Order: sequence, then C-alpha cells, then structure tokens
Amino acid sequence: MINQDTLLFEQLALFEMTPDLVCIAGKDGYFRKVNPAVLNKLQYSAEELYPRLISSFIHPDDRELTARERMKLLEGKTLLNFQNRYLRKDGTIIWLEWTSVYLPDKEIVFAIAKDISENKRKEKEIEDRYNTYKNLVAHFKARAEEDKKWLAYELHEEVAQMATALKLSLEGIDQYKSGLKENADFKINEAFVLCDLLVDAIRRISFSLSPAMLDDIGFTDTLEWICKEFAIMNGIACQFVTDCDEDELPGEIKIDIFRICQEALNEIRVQATATKVKITLQNNGDSISLNVADDGKDASQSEKPPGLINMRQLATSMNASFTLTNEKGKGKIITLVINKTWIGKNINGQRHIA
Repeated sequence: MINQDTLLFEQLALFEMTPDLVCIAGKDGYFRKVNPAVLNKLQYSAEELYPRLISSFIHPDDRELTARERMKLLEGKTLLNFQNRYLRKDGTIIWLEWTSVYLPDKEIVFAIAKDISENKRKEKEIEDRYNTYKNLVAHFKARAEEDKKWLAYELHEEVAQMATALKLSLEGIDQYKSGLKENADFKINEAFVLCDLLVDAIRRISFSLSPAMLDDIGFTDTLEWICKEFAIMNGIACQFVTDCDEDELPGEIKIDIFRICQEALNEIRVQATATKVKITLQNNGDSISLNVADDGKDASQSEKPPGLINMRQLATSMNASFTLTNEKGKGKIITLVINKTWIGKNINGQRHIA
C-alpha cells in the first residue's frame, strides 16, 4: 500500500515544488507522504512527522471539529476550504485551509492546504480595531445619554420650576389688577397662557432628551405611552405591538429603539399625510426586528431628512440592518433587525473600552 501511495505522489511531482502543503494520509490517521512545504511549515523532519498521529499536530481547540469533518470526509463528502490551526514544532500556531478528498479504494486521503496565517492575522487586526471603535462609540453614546439626563434634569427641575414660580407671581398680580390700565388684564391672561405653554414645552423637551419613564414604568409601557400621546397630539391612530421580553434587552438597546421610534414618529408628524401608524417589536428567534409602518402618501420631502440619518446612525451603532421601504401611495415601512448574537455580546450595556 505504501509503495502505491508513493507512486501516486510521484505522479504528482509538480506539487513537490508548490508552496502549498500537499499530503497523503491513511485512513488510520497517519501521514503517508507529504511534500517539502509540509515539513517546512510544521518545522518537523519526516522521521518526526510520520510516526505521530495527525491529530497530535492540530491545535487542541480544533481537534473535535476536525474529527467531525474527517468523519464526513471518510463517508464520501469532499472537504472544501476547511480551516483549522496546527501547532508548529516551536509552539507557534499556523492557520491552514484544506481541500481534501477520500479515495476509498486505496483508503487514503489526498489533501492540499494553503497557509492563511497572514490573512487571519489581518482579520484579527481589523476585528480588534472594529471592537475598539465600537467600544468608543458605546462610551461616547453613554456619555451623551448622561449629558442628556443632566440637561433634562436641569430643564425639569430648574427652568420648569422657575416658569411655575413666574406663573404664581402672575397669579399674585392678578389679585390686584383692578387698579391697572385697561389692557393689563389682557396682558396678564396672555402671560398665563405663555407660562402654561412654556412649562409644557419644557416637559416635552425634557422627556425627549431623557426618557425617565424607561426606568420608571418600563420599556414596553413607555413605548405604548408615546404611541398614545402621538395619537392624541396629532390625530393619527398609533399602535404598539410586541412579543419581546423586555428583560432580554440591554438598557442601551432599549434607549436606541426608543430613539428610533421617536425619530420615526417625528418624521411621520412632519409629513402629515398618514392616518395610522403601527410599531411592531418582534422576537424572531435569532434576531429582534422593529417595524414602524404608516399609510402616509409620499409627500415631497428631502431624500435624506435628519431623522432618517439619525435612525441609520443609531442602527449602525447597534450593528443592526436598517431598511426603508417606500411605495408611492401605500405608505412606508422602517425596519430594524438586531442580531441576538451581538446583543448577547453586549448584554446589560456592559461594554468596556479596549
């Protein structure tokens, strides 16, 4: 059998000169013949290589996966572009990408591998940079939310209270307006109206800056509340439906989804052509999708309104896909899809700067 294997290998003499790793392995799991590239890459001599099981050269973390793929190979499935790690004699790791075929009549595996270590190194470098930038974005987003909370607090606790105090002062003046000029009564009443509008505006701005209700009454109830408020304030029917367990969503994801809903509703309000809106948050098993659908006719708006840009940026920060479907005369649908794997890596918003 060994002589036949050697003859087969000699018939492929071209591979003796290739930088790719070429080998013949027996069904028993030992190398039968390898080209010089295998010896050079793994740093072993032929005398050291052949007596050892091939699995002993494989990185321990990849042995189980490699064994499963090898069983499929022996059952007749060609192995294409399979990647695993090998340990060189000096202990360093080398990444190999294999294409292998099993020849059952000879009970041997013929395999060719490419050294992809440099590609893997570059992939790791890009991944590390991405994670660094992602963590920086998360850091700045968290800081921005803290700044918004502080500003919301100042608006609500300081400015709104001063506006309320001003209204009380006006009420005090109102008791003595009988001795004032004719138009004083009108001006005082006008000031009362302006004070009420000012307090309401401050409260709305405060809420939009930092939705304290998310902490106070919960994510689902807050989204239901903003839908009801939107319907009352704009005369547009607005419904929120969800089958998600809000406890599975990290706090940062909840805030981002809330912001996207805010931006979407604001765009619908500005266009002023819709009669109904439906917001759906759905658990799809391996992902969570957010849909904001309205029946508004296509109004002449900027192709890239600020709200849409903000929504896309928020989606990017969540590593989520964002699509806008707009059919003339049928309304539009904003869709956000968040991969649960990504959520799992960022659970509870606990991301750290690299």
